[in-house]
Amino acid sequence: MKNLIIVLMFVVTAVFTTSALAQRQAPNVVFKTVDGKMYDLSKLTGKVVIVNFWATWCGPCRKEIPDFIEFYKNYKDKGVEILGVSLDREGWEKVTPFLKQTPINYPIVLGNGEIAGKFSKFNAIPTTFIIDKSGKIVDEHTG
Repeated sequence: MKNLIIVLMFVVTAVFTTSALAQRQAPNVVFKTVDGKMYDLSKLTGKVVIVNFWATWCGPCRKEIPDFIEFYKNYKDKGVEILGVSLDREGWEKVTPFLKQTPINYPIVLGNGEIAGKFSKFNAIPTTFIIDKSGKIVDEHTG
């Protein structure tokens, strides 16, 4: 998992210094948080955004959460936002108890296959996307 932090730090540093890696525009997606707040991805332009697709039943997903928590703690005040998108089919019924056991300091929202497909055609989780300040997806990492 330390490799994840190293990769994230490298990519975020690269994103802050240049957008030369920019590939495609991030999708305009609006998510709902557990408390019913709407979370509009397009409103985060100007920040580096890390979008992590995960599920409560996914061992590798659960294993990397502490790294994301630590990373967010260190970079949230430096223009970095993390968004955890749960792909649990049972929705909040499954996610809410998990969040009570594992407090997470970054926003968690619900997603589905349709939303995931707007990012790319990935077929495994965890999958993480890094979006630069201009709203372009500059990196995708699975595993």
